[in-house]
Amino acid sequence: MKPIYCLLLTIYLFSCTTKNNLPTIAFIDAFEDNTIDKAKQGFFDALKKNGFSEEQKTINVIYRNAQGSDITLNQIIQYCKAQKPTLVATCPTTPTIAALQNIKDVPVFMMVAPRPDLMKLNNKDGSIPVNLFGVGDDFSYIDTSFRMIPQLLAKKEKLKVGMIYNQSEPQSVDALSHIKTLAAVLNIEVIALPVNASADAQLVTQSLLSQHIDAFFANPDNVVFASFETIIKSCNNAKVPVFTSESGLVARGAVAAYGADIYQWGYQAGEQAAQLLKTKSTNGLHWEMVKLRKKVYNAKTAQQFGIIVGGGFEKMD
Repeated sequence: MKPIYCLLLTIYLFSCTTKNNLPTIAFIDAFEDNTIDKAKQGFFDALKKNGFSEEQKTINVIYRNAQGSDITLNQIIQYCKAQKPTLVATCPTTPTIAALQNIKDVPVFMMVAPRPDLMKLNNKDGSIPVNLFGVGDDFSYIDTSFRMIPQLLAKKEKLKVGMIYNQSEPQSVDALSHIKTLAAVLNIEVIALPVNASADAQLVTQSLLSQHIDAFFANPDNVVFASFETIIKSCNNAKVPVFTSESGLVARGAVAAYGADIYQWGYQAGEQAAQLLKTKSTNGLHWEMVKLRKKVYNAKTAQQFGIIVGGGFEKMD
């Protein structure tokens, strides 16, 4: 980060306190979701371990959830901006993008989001927003997760894998393009249909299933997260196994994944935020790649589909 911006952010931090002269954390969620919620828990657990919590009366917290509405999200961004928080925490992708488009002088700590270039956040000179911190990820783990499908299904003929994706999410479109390239190498046919809202997920999933797919791949997408129970129910009824790149979705019924631990993802971002609160400076801070990934499987689901999972996988409760 350029020195002048570090200085400006440091000065801003000293001025951003509210009632009781405490630092204020604005945490913005995109929607209600059991998997994504683990990131928020991890974030605040990391802060608490470092001495920052509402219970300890060492921070003020503003929490808002957009409930899947872009209009509500924009209203939340403007509200939080007006409160002059010490820092903004965002989860997952859409609040991160919206916050950085509207807030330029407050540190933004992302989680459960792709790296900046995959969110199209880079400036014209290739640099990233100077106020972006937190933890992101790339597509490498998706490759490993997608390769599990032919390995675990052990089917010799060409597989047909169905996907849904949100056309309005750049990272979702890019992930689909990436997966299609990999699928061609693996001799897998990918059938993908667009969906723009969780309310449409059931109809689109049923359309995919009518094309006799062998498996469904749940990619990292806000609509997929928000409508996963609908997706998994439809696929189970059609006897089509669901694979994913998100470990949290395995706990919700997918067969297997190689992905980040969502709780630890939030915890990693929270440790960064705690450093800022301790030092009142962004010096030495920058966005990081997620550190903890693991192979996980759902034993009940695997048994349901007669899938034998080998070593190297952790069973999820």
